[in-house]
Amino acid sequence: MKFPRRKFLRLATGVAALPALSRIAQTQTQSQGWPTRPVRVVVPFAPGGQTDVIGRLVAQKLSERLGKQFYVENVPGAGGNIGAGRAAQSPPDGYTMLIVDGIAFAANPNLYNKVPYDPIKDFEPVAIAANTMMVLTVHPTVAARAVRDLVALIKANVGKFSYGSAGVGTGAHLTGELFRSTLGLDLVHVPYGGGGPAIAAAVAGHTPISFSSPAAAIPQIRDGKLRALAVSGKKRLRELPDVPTMLEVGFTDVECDVWLGVLVPAHTPKAIVMLMNNEINWAVAQPDVQERLIAFGFEPAHTTPEDLASLIESEIPKWAKVIRAANIKPG
Repeated sequence: MKFPRRKFLRLATGVAALPALSRIAQTQTQSQGWPTRPVRVVVPFAPGGQTDVIGRLVAQKLSERLGKQFYVENVPGAGGNIGAGRAAQSPPDGYTMLIVDGIAFAANPNLYNKVPYDPIKDFEPVAIAANTMMVLTVHPTVAARAVRDLVALIKANVGKFSYGSAGVGTGAHLTGELFRSTLGLDLVHVPYGGGGPAIAAAVAGHTPISFSSPAAAIPQIRDGKLRALAVSGKKRLRELPDVPTMLEVGFTDVECDVWLGVLVPAHTPKAIVMLMNNEINWAVAQPDVQERLIAFGFEPAHTTPEDLASLIESEIPKWAKVIRAANIKPG
């Protein structure tokens, strides 16, 4: 995610001040008595996907840091809507956090006839924990070693290919639809209830093509169970340095960066929101966490609640446009 120079400098200064801010945050946390009991971290997708990976990393570090258990509750279904709706209806007391696939969160209100949350009114933004992208992979039995080979193969075999994703409205789905609609391909979308089930289906060959998170795809690529053809971000993944971007292979319209954000129910006290923001920024800045994030294909992020709020407001119309252009039908 790119920031204007002034904002970048402000963020850089904030990162440099993290140790001091963290000490202040700890003192404030203790003085305000939060947390005094376990904190639920809602992940609105099945275990094994990128949202789940971030949720568990953050939960583990905050548990160690603050001395109370932060536990992940996976609530998959409806492209993240069920879990997000459950989090939105929770008391605004600082004991429910929601980890979102930013694209799904922003896109779902335009994908579905009805969603159980308002992305602006029902949540307080806390922080962006990490940024990532999508990986286009194929089963080893697919006779394509480059994206252009795959496109030619699909066009020569109309109606025979499908692609899997973590669910309707996820970054994987929307990237797949960008790919399909931009290139005029006859390609069937097969949604699953999370990144784990989707990548398992790809490895089994049920969906010969897959758009998935680096967290789910990288282990399978390294084991030779899937072949990576491209990544959707603006630059290559550090963990897949030989895999080109869609931009590099000439498909400039098939680009999709993904952010993983932390939200809490609307009206959660501002002091708690700021404490969470400080602690999450501290957590993802730790060397051991950064090492694990990078290994899974993430780039750690350091943002304010206001940065995340602005991003959500800009992402909603952006993905609404993509949904209309790709003619994605609401659920």
